[in-house]
Amino acid sequence: MLKKKTTTTTTLFTILRHTTPSVPKQHSPLTFSSHSNTHFLHKSLQSPPFSPKDRSFHNPTWFYSFGCLTFDGKRLYSKSAESVKERSSRCWNCHAVHESTAAAAAAAPFLVCDSCRCIQPLDDSVDYFEIFGLSKKYDLEGVNLEGKYKEWQKKLHPDLVHSKSQKERDFAAEQSARVIDAYRTLSKPLSRAVYMMKLDGVQVDEEQTISDPELLAEIMEIREAVEEATDSESLKQILSQMEENLKTWSNTFATAFQSRNFEEAQDSIRRMTYYSRVIDEVVKKL
Repeated sequence: MLKKKTTTTTTLFTILRHTTPSVPKQHSPLTFSSHSNTHFLHKSLQSPPFSPKDRSFHNPTWFYSFGCLTFDGKRLYSKSAESVKERSSRCWNCHAVHESTAAAAAAAPFLVCDSCRCIQPLDDSVDYFEIFGLSKKYDLEGVNLEGKYKEWQKKLHPDLVHSKSQKERDFAAEQSARVIDAYRTLSKPLSRAVYMMKLDGVQVDEEQTISDPELLAEIMEIREAVEEATDSESLKQILSQMEENLKTWSNTFATAFQSRNFEEAQDSIRRMTYYSRVIDEVVKKL
């Protein structure tokens, strides 16, 4: 059973003076959906955005969109630091052999040949952490991820190989796109959490039903607060509170993942998804 946690949103809603509608026990539970990233709270895939007159929980099932968290390629490889196999690759152009042992795999992915500087074909077995020479860990505080990303783009950007063969230009486009996707995925707590779970072979259930009345009420109240906020000060208060909540559940995920408590880790991801989407909505209005 998932552990219940007390969020820190009460103060915010007291300030904004919003009341929470009662939640009947028989109402349809909230469902996560991966099919839409347009609205973070909507009645169905075809319904318009939430409006104040739709405050009742008595009618259709409410859906909460998980958003489209997608990762480059269709295959994700699960491997721990202890099980990384030695890789030996040969450059398609000069045939120089690039060897990467378990100890050096993360530090030296074979994206560019050291001998002839030709860009290599995509290797799906190299995960996003390896691309940036990082150990597979959730906490990336202090890591200059943007700097590592820019260094790769200096070598892989398609514009830099416009005079090369079509074959290498295609490789450059694929490698550059993968590095971009890796950067976007690892740079945000939520997408990084989902990616780490999938690397470990744990599928995050994006259709998981939530029936916690307190969370449902909180979602409704925050949604109204965002829609009714008319000045930047109110929006900044909401933004600050949501960022604090996101950080709290991000830390909870890190602890759960490290202890291999995947049930609690998935619950943390669902909460993080919600707060991340609220943050996006607030930023759009600022």
